[in-house]
Amino acid sequence: MKSPRKTIKHRVTDLGMRAMNGGHRMLLAATGGRVGWTIGTMQTVELHTIGRNSGKRRSTMLTSPVHEDGRYVLVASKGGDDRHPFWYLNLVAQPDVELSIRGVTRPFRARPASAVEKATLWPRIVAAYPGYGAYQGKTEREIPVVICEPRLTNDR
Repeated sequence: MKSPRKTIKHRVTDLGMRAMNGGHRMLLAATGGRVGWTIGTMQTVELHTIGRNSGKRRSTMLTSPVHEDGRYVLVASKGGDDRHPFWYLNLVAQPDVELSIRGVTRPFRARPASAVEKATLWPRIVAAYPGYGAYQGKTEREIPVVICEPRLTNDR
């Protein structure tokens, strides 16, 4: 059974994540998309998943510290929380996702990086944003790295 302290911590974390997402969306809307599509060297993306329980379309704003050759890398850090982000659980259950990049939405297939892929990507991820290394240090959970690769719309 979860302790009341852990339950409150989880609720505060989840509320903070929702607030950051809402703030990011408001920044994009207020600036007509002129500000908010990059954070430092990282590309910002809007990930669209299908809820694993609800079946509803879910969206979240994320950064992609590595993006090249049409693929985008996402980090399921949840700020170093001891739980996986909801978006990660959704894409594991249904890997056909969409990414909106600078207002253009395209279909992708998302998958957790293999151990070898993660070992190659992790130094680049931390170089783009050292906070990811700090997040890993806060949790015993192995933070997943997700690779999103383009797919054809009829590719299912």
